[in-house]
Amino acid sequence: VERVNKLVCVKALKTRYNGEVGDIVVGRITEVKLGLDSVLLLSSVNLPGGELRRRSAEDELAMRDYLQEGDLISAEVQSVFSDGAVSLHTRSLKYGKLGQGVLVQVSPSLVKRQKTHFHDLPCGASVILGNNGFIWIYPTPEQKDEEAGGFTTNLEPVPLSDREVISRLRNCIVALVTQKLMLFDTSILYCYEASLPHQIKDILKPEVMEEIVLETRQKLLDLEG
Repeated sequence: VERVNKLVCVKALKTRYNGEVGDIVVGRITEVKLGLDSVLLLSSVNLPGGELRRRSAEDELAMRDYLQEGDLISAEVQSVFSDGAVSLHTRSLKYGKLGQGVLVQVSPSLVKRQKTHFHDLPCGASVILGNNGFIWIYPTPEQKDEEAGGFTTNLEPVPLSDREVISRLRNCIVALVTQKLMLFDTSILYCYEASLPHQIKDILKPEVMEEIVLETRQKLLDLEG
């Protein structure tokens, strides 16, 4: 419930994603041609080397070298069409193909709108909080390969310690969603800290979920106060 003077608005907990210009989204490539749900035009892609030039027929033919069906990407909403479909772009090197990590899908209404949706958390992993309800959790990269234009993926084995952090974060996000708490960097981090006394698998037990989210909620209230 949101109140502005005498106006009371009620937001549904489960909603269909309605794109807005500037939104950060995480999505899966369904076709390497004109898409139906959202469109990523070749002209809106940052080519390897970061080249800003007119796209050629060779670029179009080589697109499958960069993106294929099933690939996950992060992108920004460039425009919204009258039928609700969105046009995306990946012109910044912070966007592009996603490599090794874990995808969690939640209701878009539970993702809090912030100035940035890319977060390197101090616990040792990073998250992309897609406005469309797709959350990507991945090992924090040591450095960004700018020459690749956001299309290379690191396929080196992920250390067990990183996998444990990612798994714990994933279960914490599931707990927050189950208890209907908004997702943003601080709520996720507080929940992660509250979960540390518990085994990763135990976080999904209803009584543990309730306990750690209650502690998270109290910390957030203390922060606001």
